[in-house]
Amino acid sequence: MTIRQPTHTPYDGSSKLFTIGLKPLDFDRWIETDEFLRPHLAEKQRLYAEIPEKVFVAEDGTSDAQAEVLDLLAAHLLARHPHSHRGAGSDVEVAGLASAIDRLPPALRDAPLARASLLVQDDLILMRRDERGWRLAAGSLCFPSSWSLREKFGKPLQEIHAPVPGFGPGTRPAELINRMFDGLQGQAVERFNWSIQANDALYHPLSNVERIDRATNRPSRFPDGDINAHAFIRVERQTLRKLPVSGDILFTIRIHLDPLKVLAQNSDRATLAASFCAQLNALDQVQLDYKGLTADRDRLVEFLNAMTAVA
Repeated sequence: MTIRQPTHTPYDGSSKLFTIGLKPLDFDRWIETDEFLRPHLAEKQRLYAEIPEKVFVAEDGTSDAQAEVLDLLAAHLLARHPHSHRGAGSDVEVAGLASAIDRLPPALRDAPLARASLLVQDDLILMRRDERGWRLAAGSLCFPSSWSLREKFGKPLQEIHAPVPGFGPGTRPAELINRMFDGLQGQAVERFNWSIQANDALYHPLSNVERIDRATNRPSRFPDGDINAHAFIRVERQTLRKLPVSGDILFTIRIHLDPLKVLAQNSDRATLAASFCAQLNALDQVQLDYKGLTADRDRLVEFLNAMTAVA
């Protein structure tokens, strides 16, 4: 049986943790779809039905920008993904699924960003500039990677990134990110981030209180020690593009989840495992605590090192 290999492998050294790492992105490659499109959208639908207040936020006055996002996504999907999307104008549907509006709770059916979110696997975050910098003005975040949408809502970038080691208010990376946002014009950019989790849950939130508790107590994510059974690589493909009419910036986040054990079947497993180990070993204590890997780093490194052995 052929084992599906990861789509993206930023842990190969191409995207190091705790770096900005933005790279130019061709608009043709803006949105990715794969065989998980429908199950991922079904999970979004479930979250909208059960916890809409935790996965969608929007300031008053963002409706036009949200509609701009919907229009841009619709045009892109029809042009680049005709095998999975159909329709005309902004009335785009995923083939084989009911319309996005019908799958939303009534309170969100007038929110264009919510409609747009049910066309793609990505989460969609709308950033708007004020005197404090770029703030989170609206967002659909069904698949958070250890953060809370409601806690970040309305905050500027430097406060959003405050828990990230080396990226808080007053740091050089925080200043650089704001300048990059200011300088973003007609191009799109992408970056990757990655982490390890102990299950295949797409919805993976974490409040600031929970983060502090985790960093203080440093619990293992794998209490039974079975890395092979439980460890998943969580890769975030992030893109940024400035909306031409509103001037807001759309931040997209696409989650890829792969069992760590699949790397053992990769033809380049020795190189991937070595790079993965090098990045894990390079993390300092604060970075390990932030990633929740303090108790498990050595165990993960041992597991990855075993992959380099000849079968």
